[in-house]
Amino acid sequence: MYRAVTNGIQVTVEPFYLADQSSPEEGSYVWGYTVEIVNLGDVPVQLRRRHWLITDGNGQMQEVEGPGVVGEEPVIKPGEAFEYSSGCPLTTPSGIMEGAYLMELPDGRMMNVSIPPFSLDTPNRRGFLN
Repeated sequence: MYRAVTNGIQVTVEPFYLADQSSPEEGSYVWGYTVEIVNLGDVPVQLRRRHWLITDGNGQMQEVEGPGVVGEEPVIKPGEAFEYSSGCPLTTPSGIMEGAYLMELPDGRMMNVSIPPFSLDTPNRRGFLN
């Protein structure tokens, strides 16, 4: 499990390898990950955008950004959490993901919230740090 706290917003990520969706012999590896965002602060925040940096085992980087997550722009009230799951395909048996969420405060100001870097490793590569 990987965790980061930025300005009272805690982001926890748990990645997992999806062997049933992967085809290593064809150079296709797929991971899922579950993200929990907890508002430890005093005011509600709304998740407006996501920005991911995905680096494969060969050092090739891809950027992914867009509105919300999984089709939602949730409002997370103080003391509440929002959880979602998504996935990431790679052509290498390992990689790393990291990024940030753009959150809107009640007064309209925006703040970046870090998504902790997390390692994507096939089970036989467990313990390999990208």
